[in-house]
Amino acid sequence: MALLNVGIIGCGSVSAAYLELASQFAGYKIVACADIDESLSQKRAQEFACNSVSVDALLADASIDLIVNLTVPNAHFEVTRAALMAGKHVYSEKPFILTLEQGVALRDIAKANNLRIGSAPDTFLGGGHQRARKLIDDGEVGEIVGGSCYFTSHGMEDWHPHPDFFYQPGGGPMLDMGPYYISELVQLIGPVKRVMAMGAKPFEKRTITSEPRAGEQIDVGIQTTVNAILKFEQGAQVTFTASWDIWSSENNLIELHGSKKSMVIPNPNHFGGVVRLNDGKVDEPYEPFPTLSVPNLKDAYGVLASNYRGIGLADMVVAIAEDREHRCNGDFALHVIDTLMCIEKSAESGQSEHTTTTCSRPDAMSDEIAKTLVTAK
Repeated sequence: MALLNVGIIGCGSVSAAYLELASQFAGYKIVACADIDESLSQKRAQEFACNSVSVDALLADASIDLIVNLTVPNAHFEVTRAALMAGKHVYSEKPFILTLEQGVALRDIAKANNLRIGSAPDTFLGGGHQRARKLIDDGEVGEIVGGSCYFTSHGMEDWHPHPDFFYQPGGGPMLDMGPYYISELVQLIGPVKRVMAMGAKPFEKRTITSEPRAGEQIDVGIQTTVNAILKFEQGAQVTFTASWDIWSSENNLIELHGSKKSMVIPNPNHFGGVVRLNDGKVDEPYEPFPTLSVPNLKDAYGVLASNYRGIGLADMVVAIAEDREHRCNGDFALHVIDTLMCIEKSAESGQSEHTTTTCSRPDAMSDEIAKTLVTAK
């Protein structure tokens, strides 16, 4: 299999994880990075031994096969479109795009030029979530009839150095963290048919407590708590709460309830974690598949954690060579965004909203397959 050359556009905080972890994955090499702020790309190039170039030069470089789009969300569409028009495959950070129309336009460009689009999150490929997938596929839980999931925190201003854009249109807890939860639910249950939601904005301003802007106030232009009910094509109903207005909660998990057993699934923002089944009498723990759950990188607090961001990119690169569908594919990402847009629209209007897209569940990733993608170059 030929090694694909990858270039990164957007050299903010998330780029460090992609660059640091790239050597753990098969099929690609990150050779260059670019940012409208050249000082950021120069810093990353020095840290990770790649080339710092301008955005235009990166797009014009015929040796670059694939662009990883790590720009801020409201730039995702334009950057992805420019990369596709330059004849390059694209893998984007979440959220994939900010409107359904943007996603359809990118899909059409990619198909017309025989190019691939992929998008994070890829955490659902982690060992804990694929253990849950196998238990469902093997019939251990039975037919999924319902469930609940929660993402709760006190917001981005407590740790992010520049949290402003999170509190403006295109941000918010649903678009920022919702992709992890909706991607997990769709890969486990299948596509969403209809949603109903309510939202709230308890505070007009938020006070930054992180450095270097501690004490500064920022305006809030979005709903910071959203409660939704999702109706799946398969028939199950799942509630989903996403909030930046909660100081502390013990529940950032997903629970699914089947005709045979209930299942507790670990945090979908993480790759590992124990899955539990309960039939009302016995609680059974199931360890995650090992390859994509072994601790391998220190988190922001210096704790060694399981972080395999980039596994979706590796699967996409190998899928191109094997001429098969990649798991974090464009249709899957578009349906996730469609679902999130419907939730936001319903929360604003108070009306039920139907999705207009659908997708297939991505193929499961066994530990044997995962091993072939985690190969030092």
